[in-house]
Amino acid sequence: MTTYTHGHHESVLRSHRWRTPENSAAYLLPLLRPTDRLLDIGAGPGTITSGLADIVQHVTATEIGPDELDVTRRTFAERGVEKKVDLIVADIHALPFADASFDASHAHQVLQHVADPVLALREMARVTAHDGIVAVRDSDYSGFAWWPRIPALDDWLDLYRSAARANGGEPDAGRRLLSWAHAAGFTSATVGSSTWCYSTPDERAWWGGMWADRIIDSGIARQIVDTGLATTADLQTISEAWREWVAADDGWFSVLHGELLYRVD
Repeated sequence: MTTYTHGHHESVLRSHRWRTPENSAAYLLPLLRPTDRLLDIGAGPGTITSGLADIVQHVTATEIGPDELDVTRRTFAERGVEKKVDLIVADIHALPFADASFDASHAHQVLQHVADPVLALREMARVTAHDGIVAVRDSDYSGFAWWPRIPALDDWLDLYRSAARANGGEPDAGRRLLSWAHAAGFTSATVGSSTWCYSTPDERAWWGGMWADRIIDSGIARQIVDTGLATTADLQTISEAWREWVAADDGWFSVLHGELLYRVD
């Protein structure tokens, strides 16, 4: 596995806990059935996973380590879905499941962080039954758009993309999903896109405030400074730029995602 660029600081989990099936997996929901066995790879804090557990018969959730799974487990207990979910430490490149174990496999914001996205897709297809669904959604950082154009936010994007690639990931994954699918042999894969958009005062306060904290306190901040990509003072300037964006009456931010669906042959 590559190094997980974001880390697991509170500011990161604050972002990830906002995610639900409705705002992060809407493209998949019409294809799920109450009898399905679902594999959810990289469950994180489990807010998407627990919502999916309300829809299908059973979910197997994976994370990269036991500490990460503890975060997931707490959400399942809070939401009362722990009896419908198994939690397993697993590497997406070598999933510890037999062929055709699931009716659907799902990964949200995972392929952008892994060493070999094509192998990861092949593994997802291998453990999914014939006529089952492989579903993947990943953001595309170069496709992000915002207003007003505050120069330090351009620096933020450049630093993030550099740090992610230094970790072996691909921050512009969304646009590459179809290419990776073809390389994996998914000739009948379909792709689309969707966005998150933040423009109201409350949305700006949440999104911009989260990144203002994240760029100085989370794992990516330590990585950027330790590798000499920027200084602590540089990151403080970016944090202040985020707060400037939050305060802008015309502030608007759009997060682009690629979405992939493949029905297993």
